[in-house]
This record gives sequence, structure tokens and C-alpha cells, in this order.
Amino acid sequence: MTSIPKSTLDFLKTLKKNNNRDWFNEHKPAFKIEQQKVKEFYNTLMEQLKKHDDIENLKMFRIYRDVRFSNDKTPYKPHFAGHFVRATKRLRGGYYLRIRPGESFLAGGFWAPNKEDLLRIRKEFEMDTTEIRAIINNKTFVKHFGKLEGESLKTAPRGFDKEHPDLDLIRMKQFVITRAFTDKEVLASNFFEEINKSFKAMRSYFDYMSEILTTDLNGVSLIE
Repeated sequence: MTSIPKSTLDFLKTLKKNNNRDWFNEHKPAFKIEQQKVKEFYNTLMEQLKKHDDIENLKMFRIYRDVRFSNDKTPYKPHFAGHFVRATKRLRGGYYLRIRPGESFLAGGFWAPNKEDLLRIRKEFEMDTTEIRAIINNKTFVKHFGKLEGESLKTAPRGFDKEHPDLDLIRMKQFVITRAFTDKEVLASNFFEEINKSFKAMRSYFDYMSEILTTDLNGVSLIE
């Protein structure tokens, strides 16, 4: 299956307006139908991804919201989402896709790197940003994602020069790339191919970050 049907967006729009357990339980058969369509789409996409990357598995996220630690107490997430995991310890990063009326997007990168990975990335940027800047300034990267995104510190991290010429990158705490889609684009016949093109465009970024995070500052592998 290589398209998202209009019925999927329609169901999610209605769910958003009726986000309660009584409505959902009554319409659960309709949910199951749309869920299966979306799963088939994601599984087909995974097979396409495997043609140009080593993908270990697909994780589809549950529609049920964990409200214990969320300000949003509605019981359901009015979207479908999945994460394609790259295989082996050498391949870092992953591909994410969310289908939500008016707020669909794909993403990839490093949302919450642990302190060791974050320090390693910053140390690499401190030494040389030639390669990362070539990647994020490449016309294909800019066309698909615009720019590298993520939260940043207001000043230099502890131990780093406040006057460093690459402080804009060193200050970053997240390293994420995204592409948003309108509902019209989601329903278009080329949506599947556009996602695949964007995921392909992530590859050079993922490979660069994977090399950093699996080697020390001398380039020696940390993977046995």
C-alpha cells in the first residue's frame, strides 16, 4: 500500500473532536480498519527503506495516550506514528513519520542524546565543522529539511570557548531534521515517494553522525 486514504484523515479529525473513551469504544471497528491501512503503508515504506539503508525493524506507536505525566489529559492521540530503526550499533539515528490532520511530518536525528553522546558531538564540532556544514548547507538537504533544528543553550556549554566561531552548533542540545506535509500533500499520489526521497536525503547526515558517535576523537572505533 503506497497511499494514505482520505478516510484515515477523516477518522483522525473526528477522533480529535470526540476524544473520549465512550466514543472511541463505539467506533473501535472503524479505528481498526484505518489502523490496518496505515500499518500496511508503513510496512511498504519499510521495504522501500531497506533498499537504501539497513533497517532493523518498525515500531508503530500506540494511539493510547499516557496521561500520567502529560498536561493533555485526552485519552487518545489523534494521529498514527511510526519509527524505523536502523540496524547494528554502528548505524545511529532513525526515521520517524507521523500522520495527523494539519500536522503531518517526518523527522530524523537525535532528539535527546545522552550526556556522553552530546559531549562527543560537541567535541567534534569544536575541532572541525567543515563536514557537518557541508551536509546541512547542501542544496538537497535544504530543499527537504530547511535547516538543522533543536533546542540550544543560551551560551557556551561548560568547558567550551564562548568566542568559538562554531558556537551556534556547539550550543545545540538536539540535532533534528524535519519536513512537514499538508493534508493535500499527504493524500497526493506522490506522497510515498516524497517520504522516501526525504529519508534518502537524511542518509549522509546519519552516516556522518554515526561515525562520530562510534569513534573517539582520534577516529578509533568504539565498537568491538
